This record gives sequence, C-alpha cells and structure tokens, in this order.
Amino acid sequence: MHLLYNIVVHIASFLVKVIANFNPKIKLFVQGRKDIYKRLEKSIHKTDNVIWIHTASLGEYEQGLPIIEKTKEEYPTYKIVVTFFSPSGYEVKKNDDIADAIVYLPLDTLKNAKKFIAAVNPKLAIFVKYEIWPNHLKVLKEKQTPTLLVSAYFKKEQSFFKWYGGFMRKSLTAFTHFFVQDNHSKELLKNINYNNCTIVGDTRFDRVSKILEQDNTLDFMSSFAQNKTCVVAGSTWPNGQLFLSTYINNTTVENVKFVIAPHNIIDSQIQELKKSIQKKVVLFSEINGRDISSFEVLIIDTIGILTKVYSYANIAYVGGGFTKGGLHNTLEPAVFGVPIIIGPIYKGFKEAEDLVQLKGILPTANQNEFTDTLNQLILKKEYYNTTAVINKNYVAKNIGATEKIASYIATLL
Repeated sequence: MHLLYNIVVHIASFLVKVIANFNPKIKLFVQGRKDIYKRLEKSIHKTDNVIWIHTASLGEYEQGLPIIEKTKEEYPTYKIVVTFFSPSGYEVKKNDDIADAIVYLPLDTLKNAKKFIAAVNPKLAIFVKYEIWPNHLKVLKEKQTPTLLVSAYFKKEQSFFKWYGGFMRKSLTAFTHFFVQDNHSKELLKNINYNNCTIVGDTRFDRVSKILEQDNTLDFMSSFAQNKTCVVAGSTWPNGQLFLSTYINNTTVENVKFVIAPHNIIDSQIQELKKSIQKKVVLFSEINGRDISSFEVLIIDTIGILTKVYSYANIAYVGGGFTKGGLHNTLEPAVFGVPIIIGPIYKGFKEAEDLVQLKGILPTANQNEFTDTLNQLILKKEYYNTTAVINKNYVAKNIGATEKIASYIATLL
C-alpha cells in the first residue's frame, strides 16, 4: 500500500504542474514550493532548536496560533517553522512575523520528506487537526522526533476507521500523543488501539477569546452603524449573497444596517453584488474618509478586518454553509455573543453542530427560512437575547486547550 501511495503522489505531482498552466490557484501551489529551501536558509541554521508546526490552510493556522504564541513565550530560544499545504493559507500569512519561517509543505513523497525534515531538523513537530502525511510522519518516526496532533477531530467516515485503512492507521503510530476535541474522537482512536490520547477541546476557543481583549474599534464602522441594528454577513458566497440581497431589497423593517464581506474579493463579483442591491450601498474602498452614516449597506472589498467588523454585529450570517466542508469560522462572531445564521450544511464542524443543537446557530436552507429567521431576531427582543447569550457562554466554557497542550510540551522539551 505504501508503494501504491507513493505512485499516486508522484502522479499527482506531475498533474498539478500541468494544471498550474491553466489554474491560478494551482499555479501558486506549484510556484510557491520552488523557494521553500531558500526561505528556510534565511532563517534557520543547523545549530538552531526548531519547533515545526504544520497547518493545512488558514482555518488550521488559526487553531495552531495559540500554540505558536505559547511556545514562543515559553521557549524564546527556539525557532518556529510554520508550514501550509494550501495557497489560501500560505498567501495570506507568508510574511507574518509570528514565526521565524513560513513555507509550503513539500508534496508528500519520501524524497521530499527526507529533504525537508533534514533541513528543519525539528525537536518537536505539531500537526493541526487532521493533517496526516504518511511520508513526512514516517521520517519523523524514524528520527524519533516527538510529534503531536492537536485540535484533532476524528469522524467514523475517515479511512483510519475503515477495513481498508490499514496504511493510514499505521501512519498514526508516528504521533507521540493525540489532543482531541471530543470524547467521540477519543473513542474512535481507542477502537483502533490508540490510547495515547487526551480530550482538551479546540485551541480556536483560546484564539477567539483573545479577540475580546484587543481594540476592535473601526471608525468607519462606528460612522456606518449609527447604533442601529447591524447585520454582518462574513465570508459570503453567491448563494448566501442572493438571500441577503433579496432580503435587503424587500424588507420593510426599519433601522437596520447591513455589512457584507465576501469570501472572494474579485472586482467583477463585487460590482455584481453591488448592482444587485437596490438600497443605498457603498464599498469599503470607496469610503476614503467620507461620512457613510446615510448608507444602508456596506460591502467590505478588502481582507483582514472581518474579526473587528464582527464586533459591531447584532446579528451575524456566516457563509459557506451551502457546500460540504465549506462553512467558515462561526466562532469569531460567536465570541461577541450574537446570534448566527448559516446555510444548511454544517456537519463536520463540531462547534457549529454543538451550537445548532443549543440553538445559538440557526441553519436556513431557503429564502423563506432565511427571511423568517432574520425577522424574528430583529423584531423579537426576548428571542434575540436568549439566542445571543448561548453563543457567548459556549465559547467561554470551552477555553483552556492551549494550556493543557503546553503542559505536555513542557515534558518533551
């Protein structure tokens, strides 16, 4: 099976290079991996003690960030190397100063794994959530490098738990310890004879809880919101935007402002969204110090400020819930204690599943459901207050994973 896996990875490596000629995102995926070792050489030396943290993309990076910050604080003489698999994470964070080096993870061939791990020579490797790369793990195990999987969330549908998953189950032997989000994940591991596991929850709770400690003031949002009910739609996609624009164009509810922050900042799509809205709308890029208090809709056509924008929300809509695996971060608005509306697909996102059950997150599958849900939250104060406090309490009850993981790391370094 290992041989078959390596053949598949080599074929995939060839195919992505071909596809890169026609797909901009895949081109970034390929081109970015060409300067891995040049970037490492600038920051990492053979005599350095290194902690390597691997994340798939931006969401997993946010999960790993509390651990990065904690290890930097407790082990200031160590260098931190962060790797990404996806361009959507790497391109946003590649110049972040939180780590000494941020690079792509090479494709998981045995040759690449040996070269990369020799270059980094980590004293500790940390993989976030569900990043399992057999060849890199194989080399780490051979070198007897302590390796952790943190914020892990296992599901019975994964190959580790299937009759044909022996090869992937074997890859798990590289992990010194598993830090999982829930008891279900622990039981799944126990059923395949992995008992080196501790339930600590999700480090993202620690990450979002710190948002409350920072200055979230945005002058343009204060000018726009004007103490009216503010609906913030974050990381939206066209299907959710259609619900929003239809609601905005037809609602008779007064004293409501809308902020829409699309996931993809593509000028043609932004202009199309703006044209679809019949009320007074302004783009963030058009503000330039203007008084925007008279506008009813604000479209955020930039990145990096959504977290602070959420602090002005009375109600949040989080996009991505119309495709499998697509739901975006619901904890960022939840920490501010606001009700959250999403699309109908949220399975596999533990916090969303939990909060849907608790009724702090409200899934909607069509325009009527979306309209009815939003109207109830705006017009029924008691219902609004009951829903909002659920989310705030949920976040508060789930902080602390980082400290537990840090205590274990202290036994390894």
